[in-house]
Amino acid sequence: MKLRPCPQVRFIFAALIAVAPLFGIRSEAGDLPPSSGFQVTASDSQIAVTGEALDFTIRKKGYVSGIAAGTFLDKKTGFRDPGFGLDILDWLLEPGSDSEYRELLPDGMRYDTGNLFHGERARRIVEGPQICTQAKELFPAIVSGPDFVAVKQGWTYTAAAPGRRAGSTWEQTLVFPRGCRYCIAADKMTVVNASEAMAFRLDMPGHIRHTGGDTFSEIYLSYHGRIPSGEFRADFAPDVKFDYRRGTGPLPERFIRAYHLRDPRDGKDGPWLAGMTLNPGDVSEAWCHQRGYVCFIEEIGERPVKAGESFGAAYVIGYFDSVEEMTTVYDQFRNHSGLTADSKSWALTPSKPEK
Repeated sequence: MKLRPCPQVRFIFAALIAVAPLFGIRSEAGDLPPSSGFQVTASDSQIAVTGEALDFTIRKKGYVSGIAAGTFLDKKTGFRDPGFGLDILDWLLEPGSDSEYRELLPDGMRYDTGNLFHGERARRIVEGPQICTQAKELFPAIVSGPDFVAVKQGWTYTAAAPGRRAGSTWEQTLVFPRGCRYCIAADKMTVVNASEAMAFRLDMPGHIRHTGGDTFSEIYLSYHGRIPSGEFRADFAPDVKFDYRRGTGPLPERFIRAYHLRDPRDGKDGPWLAGMTLNPGDVSEAWCHQRGYVCFIEEIGERPVKAGESFGAAYVIGYFDSVEEMTTVYDQFRNHSGLTADSKSWALTPSKPEK
């Protein structure tokens, strides 16, 4: 099937213009205009979207946030994501230990260290619970526009550590341009607690389920290089190898994390599935380690923030035929940290200069 050219540049400059409040939001949609290039089927539990280049599903109930596991279909190659979902959200955290009040924390708010899951670096959860597993129900809305469809969803944290209050709000925007094998995405946190180093955690692009590397042949990290799948046969903690920490070296020119998909039936390579954070400075830490699956966690922020302020990051998530193609697309969208969408257009928000 011949795909339409992706509108890779023409909406970017709209980021300099204030975008009007949302219009044309549809929480249940099957009647999108033909110009959007998408069809939507909604149920009580999910929104399924069919496009020219991609199919995907957004879950309303159960394991929520981001794109649902195994539903992100690349129609050019027939490959799907092999993990637990893409752009999946967790907690608000900050560096430090919760040992002084650990026994007072509700379930799901204690952060354990000294293990293969979290490594040695001490963190404490400021607000929770974990969105993906504990929010249980979200109310995503469809926004249709010319040559694209967008999904907007969000949630307000309901639990907080002692001495902090709950109520910070997460907002997620996913924009799917017609005919493109990737989407533009952004996560934004508006916080009710001040912190010297607030961050939020997400899966970017998403974890890799595999058995001995059967679903991927290699990983590409722009700040490290190519890594063969054989490096992920045995479990290891995130701070043992391939860990990225902002400030421990030069800031990467690009922040691209991708894995080369492999068909487990015949071992043949497929496309790359990438998650590209468009402002490298937004990432404070990024894991790439094995803990029963390849864990692709990123932490966004970890800078001083006052109550009432917002911070976040923007990404490109999708399928590519080569590292060179990823780099080209990255450079077309780079230096942005937010995303807006209404029924007329979508726009990336430029990154703010570092203080």
